[in-house]
Amino acid sequence: MRSGLLWFAVVGAGILVVRFPRIVELIGAGGTWGSVSVAVVLPMVSFVLWWRTRSHEPDDRTLLGRLRRNRRAVVGSAIVVALALAGIMAPVLTSHEPNAQPDIINLTHQAPSLSHPFGTDKFSRDVFSRVMYGARYTMAIAIVAVFVAVTIGTVVGLAAALGGKMVDGAIMRVVDAGLAIPRIFLLMVMVALWNDLGVFALVAVLGLTSWFGTSRLVRAQALSVSRHDFVSAARASGLNTRRLVLRHVLPNVASPIIVNAILGLGNIVLIEAGLSYLGIGLRPPTPTWGNIIYDGYMDGALTAAPWVSTLAGTAIVATVLGFSLLGDGLREALDPRNA
Repeated sequence: MRSGLLWFAVVGAGILVVRFPRIVELIGAGGTWGSVSVAVVLPMVSFVLWWRTRSHEPDDRTLLGRLRRNRRAVVGSAIVVALALAGIMAPVLTSHEPNAQPDIINLTHQAPSLSHPFGTDKFSRDVFSRVMYGARYTMAIAIVAVFVAVTIGTVVGLAAALGGKMVDGAIMRVVDAGLAIPRIFLLMVMVALWNDLGVFALVAVLGLTSWFGTSRLVRAQALSVSRHDFVSAARASGLNTRRLVLRHVLPNVASPIIVNAILGLGNIVLIEAGLSYLGIGLRPPTPTWGNIIYDGYMDGALTAAPWVSTLAGTAIVATVLGFSLLGDGLREALDPRNA
């Protein structure tokens, strides 16, 4: 953890020095204040946190201490945070607009160079800029969609577990029907209802088709918790259902929900990239990793300019790997047997 903070401080300071002219340019343009603020504040905050933790050994009795000693959690969180910061600071890290086509004749499929670190695509657009900006859309869509899915799944699962046999039976039949339908087919049917799918519609579609597994997990955990003596004692004391759920049931089922949400983020990233690749997700020229791979595949560009698809695909693999490692590490840290 400390080495990661020091790494972020050093890298952030390097970015601040190297990209200082770009930061001044962005400030003069009067936009992207969020990106500039993160670029300036990141190295200072990272260094301060590193300095404050320099003499503190991680305590294995706490969740943070177990996470700090779990290599998979540390590596996964570093990957995820780095990619998220890359998306946030995309205007600072890049010198080209993601949709700019400076010279569609002479700059088409240019190999990686100092001016274009990831090369250019068939429209002379800078691939590095498109990958960085694509991280914004991918991360934002994944986080919000998972939040929607986890919220719906948690509410439905708790209702099924605590609502009685009839309510439980009715809800679980709906969940079983949702799980029985192939997800990609369900997504394609729902996406087909929109001619031009925007960010909010895509988030809604992904969130509304992702909660079935979460609801089953929450139901199983809530049923297990509801059989414990402290829940029976709370019921006997006259505690109403709402307060019973908020005080006793939900805190005891939060750990598997959090782990499931982290692991689900990688799944949403893959699904969103697949939909964009098929042309039914976010439409061009909006940069997403899926349609960047598609641009690098069409017209024989996969052999003529392999960097277009390869670099966007590498970003997807790194993101999914980061969420998977973080989820596995978090699951071990939250395991009561490791406390």
